[in-house]
Amino acid sequence: MTEGRRMFVFGSNLAGRHGAGSAREAVARHGAVYGRATGPQGNAYAIPTKDRNLRTLPLDEIRAHVDDFIAFAIRNPDVEFDVVAVGCGLAGYAPADIAPMFRGAPPNCHLPKEFI
Repeated sequence: MTEGRRMFVFGSNLAGRHGAGSAREAVARHGAVYGRATGPQGNAYAIPTKDRNLRTLPLDEIRAHVDDFIAFAIRNPDVEFDVVAVGCGLAGYAPADIAPMFRGAPPNCHLPKEFI
């Protein structure tokens, strides 16, 4: 990773169809790859909140993807991560459902005000 790099962290689906919400912005502005459901891509990082059929994932499955992201952020302390309120838009969860999943996030993760 390049020092001083910023990554846009967005909610995705397991089909990698980045057609709406923050996923659409990730493709348009941050280099997210259509068809790629999880992880780093361009200057973005995808956290799935919906399944391949665009149904909302259960919280425990989202938590596993958030844990993967946090581990990635810890391994990349030179990258600043701008996290949107994943799971709180099209997936339909409340910030109170998702915010606790980010409690272990390192200081290079900039969480949305809804999560603080």
